[in-house]
Amino acid sequence: MKSPLLTLPGAVPAEGVDEGVAAHYGDLFREQRALADGTGFVDLSHRGVVAVTGEDRLAWLHLLLTQHVSDLPAGRATEALILSANGHIEHALYLVDDGGTVWAHVEPGTQEALIAYLESMKFFYKVEVADRTADTAVVHLPAGSIAEVPEGVVVRETPHGRDLFLPRADLEAYAAQAGPPAGILAHEALRVEQHRPRLGFETDHRTIPHELGWIGSAVHLQKGCYRGQETVARVQNLGKPPRRLVFLHLDGSEVHLPAAGTEIRLADDGPDGRKIGFITTSARHHELGPVALALVKRNVAVDARLVAGDTAAAQEVVVEP
Repeated sequence: MKSPLLTLPGAVPAEGVDEGVAAHYGDLFREQRALADGTGFVDLSHRGVVAVTGEDRLAWLHLLLTQHVSDLPAGRATEALILSANGHIEHALYLVDDGGTVWAHVEPGTQEALIAYLESMKFFYKVEVADRTADTAVVHLPAGSIAEVPEGVVVRETPHGRDLFLPRADLEAYAAQAGPPAGILAHEALRVEQHRPRLGFETDHRTIPHELGWIGSAVHLQKGCYRGQETVARVQNLGKPPRRLVFLHLDGSEVHLPAAGTEIRLADDGPDGRKIGFITTSARHHELGPVALALVKRNVAVDARLVAGDTAAAQEVVVEP
């Protein structure tokens, strides 16, 4: 979905997964500072939107998702995962129920596969699943924002801000009165600062929830009956995940950020040392400078000096080893 807000002054299109919205509007750090101060908005209209209706919607989703949603109160935001039979992360959903419909936004382009899976699991339950991406745009308001929300718009409110499920036809009109726009790069920089994983960025084909700290926020440990639950319980009770998410402060003297996938080595091992992890997301933060999220082997010492490609990196613990 190509956003009409790409016609705003200074808009530079994003690339890759986030193609369709603006990477920035001419001043990355100003946009970050505005979001950190609770002003402006982020156009996330490229994200997929899925709606589930029907009297059985919460009980049915409870059987499929990692999160406890059978008695989810209307208006309360949550997030949940769908796992493979082996416990690997396949989908991440950011949910809210408005009292009649469960609304979820998901990574761009993943909604079709998600809906195909949900349709295959309907059986006798009284539910309907719909792709609402074509008529619904997600807009993010940062924490502390006092921007008005149009009447009737579904809101997903979290400690990090509010996600609005806005009629796509109203996107341009809302943007005109919502404050200064911020691009996806500003949004991503704050996500990295907040240590929040993102599907397809911090995940690969073998990622399990424990590695990213998604236990609690997206995985409820007191429920079962979902695909992959055995792996979650086994790791929680008997073992430890093979990798862990870390936050990296990168050497600010380097001109280029290490790209996603850049190999991480122990600094003491020299340039020919073995790979012990890789960068998942890197960003330039308005206060912290160059930072990144990365996955490293669980047994890497928390005080070990690291090198990402040719860039020195100091780690902060996100997931305890």
